[in-house]
Amino acid sequence: MAVESMLKFVSREQAYPSKRAPDARAEDFREIADRYATPSAEDQAARCSQCGVPYCSVHCPLQNHIPDWLRLTAEGRIREAYELSNATSTMPEICGRICPQDRLCEGNCVIEFSGHGAVTIGSVEKFITDTAWEQGWVEPLIPSRPRGQSVGVIGAGPAGLTAAEYLRGNGYDVHVYDRHDRAGGLLTYGIPGFKLEKPVVMRRVERLAAAGIVFHPGFEVGRDATLDTLRARHDALLVATGVYRARRVDIPGVEAKGVVAALDYLTTSNRKGFGDAVPAFDDGSLDAAGKRVVVIGGGDTAMDCVRTAIRQGAASVTCLYRRDRANMPGSRREVANAEEEGARFVWLAAPNAIETDAGGQVTGVRINRMRLGVPDATGRRAPERDPGGEETHTADLVVQALGFEAEELPLLWDAPALPVTRWGTVLVDARTLMTGMDGVFAAGDIVRGASLVVWAIRDGRDVAASMHRWLKAKAMAGERKAA
Repeated sequence: MAVESMLKFVSREQAYPSKRAPDARAEDFREIADRYATPSAEDQAARCSQCGVPYCSVHCPLQNHIPDWLRLTAEGRIREAYELSNATSTMPEICGRICPQDRLCEGNCVIEFSGHGAVTIGSVEKFITDTAWEQGWVEPLIPSRPRGQSVGVIGAGPAGLTAAEYLRGNGYDVHVYDRHDRAGGLLTYGIPGFKLEKPVVMRRVERLAAAGIVFHPGFEVGRDATLDTLRARHDALLVATGVYRARRVDIPGVEAKGVVAALDYLTTSNRKGFGDAVPAFDDGSLDAAGKRVVVIGGGDTAMDCVRTAIRQGAASVTCLYRRDRANMPGSRREVANAEEEGARFVWLAAPNAIETDAGGQVTGVRINRMRLGVPDATGRRAPERDPGGEETHTADLVVQALGFEAEELPLLWDAPALPVTRWGTVLVDARTLMTGMDGVFAAGDIVRGASLVVWAIRDGRDVAASMHRWLKAKAMAGERKAA
């Protein structure tokens, strides 16, 4: 290693790619910051201390070789950096954009602990792969020799697409079934363009389709085919549907007009970005323009809703969260971005009723002031009601962003044998990731519950390896039987 190109964290300050001015970026759904220019990326990568125990990699769900591709970037060897980054991740430029690096790799950077500011790992990761796409270094997916076996993947989100890529690379015929008209799952319809522009997702999908993966859009298991029908059609199945059922706040008035679920709101906005005709947006139901918007929740989905409402031209945007800033689950960077763009946060506030007019239209959210008590089972201080009183926040549109739960797949799919936990997630063997149904595997959020995209990619990688082993054994057993 060229030592002189590294260890510059003492003399070189941390610098992220510059963001556009808040007023300007609130006018559109473009990403808020451009990627580094090459010299800047190399300079920032050179801040890596190349520590003996790379906690950045340890705390990355994919165990990316972060110090190694930072060193290659610092030395100007961008193509090699891309190849190393690509070796462990099917979507490095997507993770570089939407991973909560402040809680994962960057939050565990050794030089962050020393007070010098973490290496800007996510921004460098984004730079590396965006450069690879521009330079034509991203090679097509070339399947190995045909194996004569087929795999069905139910769900075209990050877990399903990752598994499909690895399985196709191993020579299997792969069919991906998804209820939406475009692949990508939450990458396409759940995450706004200002965090992840949609061409970035679509080029990944197009690469997989070019490799012979067959996509079946608008396909609902239970409506278009039962699970048993798909089992008969394929040698193995993967359930990677994610979790889409919205949690609801259980308070009076929640059925009022103008109280909507976060995913419905975000999906509508993203569809408009694609140029689709969306009646619920066009009639104003899911358009925040000119409205006083209240978002309930403190996670990244809530931040997506807050910032989307700002871009749609809301008259005001208020986010209510029952804990304080230090105890919120969402990314601190997203909160800062939202505040820069004009959002107002009301901490320690829990809704207790939705107020409406005579026609049933929402007019406000009545809240209880909260305080933090003793830690709960997760170690976070549990919120409890503060006897200091109530207050009301006026609203024309209320977005519930309280997280997601699993749908009742055994019922929806007419598959009573599909084992699920008491939370509705699919139950799998921890070692093989197979369900109790032979040849039916599951991975991603439908197994672990609502989580991060990077974990879904990791799960897709793991389940593809397990399915590959199982399918090889199945083929060998068939050959022995035939002999």
